[in-house]
Amino acid sequence: MASMLEYIKTILQKVSFDKALFEKELRKAIAMLVPEEIKQLKTWCYAQFGKIYRVVLNRCFSRVRFS
Repeated sequence: MASMLEYIKTILQKVSFDKALFEKELRKAIAMLVPEEIKQLKTWCYAQFGKIYRVVLNRCFSRVRFS
């Protein structure tokens, strides 16, 4: 069974054609993952979408607080 993180990566790839939808799904993903998974997601997102959605990624991940 695939992990929630892998499922979220699949969703983000499928909605990456639409900036608003991508941001919505990214926010939902951040809300449901644990801090370690969020760190992994952040690294992956910047590698995959950093060139096209850097502003969105910065906005979404800047609100994350790792305790």
